[in-house]
Amino acid sequence: MTAIDYSSRIPNNVNLDGDRRLQRALENWQPRFDDWWMEMGPEGFQQSEVYLRTAVDVGKEGWAHFGHVKMPDYRWGIFLSHADDDRKIGFGDLKGESVWQEVPGEFRTDLRRLIVVQGDTEPASVEQQRHLGATAPSLYDLRNLFQVNVEEGRHLWAMVYLLHGYFGRDGRDEADAMLERRSGDPDQPRILGAFNEETPDWLSFYMFTYFTDRDGKYQLGALRESAFDPLSRTCDFMLKEEAHHMFVGASGIGRVVQRTSELMNDNNTDDVEPHGGINLTTLQRYINFHYSVSLDLFGSERSTNAANYFAAGLKGRFAEDAFEDDHVLMGHEGTYTTVADGVFVNETMTARALVNQDLRKGYSDDCEKGLRRWNRVLADHGIEFEFTLPHHGFHRDVGAFADHHVSPDGAILSDDEWEAGIDQWLPSAAERAHVGSLMVPQLEAGKMAAWIAPPSSGINTRPVEFDYVRV
Repeated sequence: MTAIDYSSRIPNNVNLDGDRRLQRALENWQPRFDDWWMEMGPEGFQQSEVYLRTAVDVGKEGWAHFGHVKMPDYRWGIFLSHADDDRKIGFGDLKGESVWQEVPGEFRTDLRRLIVVQGDTEPASVEQQRHLGATAPSLYDLRNLFQVNVEEGRHLWAMVYLLHGYFGRDGRDEADAMLERRSGDPDQPRILGAFNEETPDWLSFYMFTYFTDRDGKYQLGALRESAFDPLSRTCDFMLKEEAHHMFVGASGIGRVVQRTSELMNDNNTDDVEPHGGINLTTLQRYINFHYSVSLDLFGSERSTNAANYFAAGLKGRFAEDAFEDDHVLMGHEGTYTTVADGVFVNETMTARALVNQDLRKGYSDDCEKGLRRWNRVLADHGIEFEFTLPHHGFHRDVGAFADHHVSPDGAILSDDEWEAGIDQWLPSAAERAHVGSLMVPQLEAGKMAAWIAPPSSGINTRPVEFDYVRV
């Protein structure tokens, strides 16, 4: 097998050139990744030159280099943010002790599981989005799709580096398994439910990058607090790229709202479907679906595993320093809401058992910011409509509300009431078919599909009319 030139093929700051054991492991994994990318990566554009951002260093001048490159030639790098030699564990029973540079034996299984679950989401989203290039609304959007895809591939490399570098044979087996599972496969599905859902159209893609990638932000932020320093530093750098994914979603949905508002005013109607647009009520139902599915990714509100991870220093809360408590939570209590005898009840639990709920609450507050921006677009067009997030018990398969029906406005429903209202709250087959009918590609530089407004600016000072993908 031909050795990989790590200094040129895989930009890194983890001394790949000097670590022969790690080189051998990656030399075995690299061709498997390449095969997976060609089989399950973006369909139809592998030989197109795409204006991509590539990280070549963690510094301000190095983490975002732009240029046209074919995706199979993209330089998937491995980067950890700069080390802090004085960093201490910031939470849990070991708070104040020095962070770990190696995996403690007693936490080996739990740490490996956390890394595998996070790592599995990265190739999953590429698989979910692989067909979207054929219906891109513009070259600008096509490039953004591919930027998200290659960065998810780089994030997979980041997790695989940790598995190969710190977990021996078990880690290598887990890294191989991440290339064997497939999103939506009945026999070998991805680990988390949201990553087995279809992403059939660009509206779903924008919702995914806004809501589901935002979950990624909070999970990575919680892992950034980890006492296992290589994991912390890996996640810290990944968060820089995750910000772009959420921008794609927030701006994409905002441009759809803009175009729908224009069509409503131009045609003096609330129903823009006959005019090639997407109705606001349809957008709200897509929000309901993607937000609720993403909430399940936080796990159960009360969780013994989460409590144990917190106690051990493996996974904290997002922006742990911002919490005004002792960050140990021993003896602290909190409340969570569940359903008993058909009514909401508040139950008291140890605060450690509710750290998933803390993570989810921060996520929900963050999601609200986007809705406020989209609502301002409606207000600027004189449209009396407001997007809202549904109740956190709505359409849940995980947690306290998994066995109950809750309406978007927070009413507990019978089975019959749920069935009667489901098409008011979640996208109907007819709505999905209409959105699908709009997915006609527009691949001429500077042109936009009729259902979405153009962006306010291009990428990296380039104009919107730039040839972001050379088709």
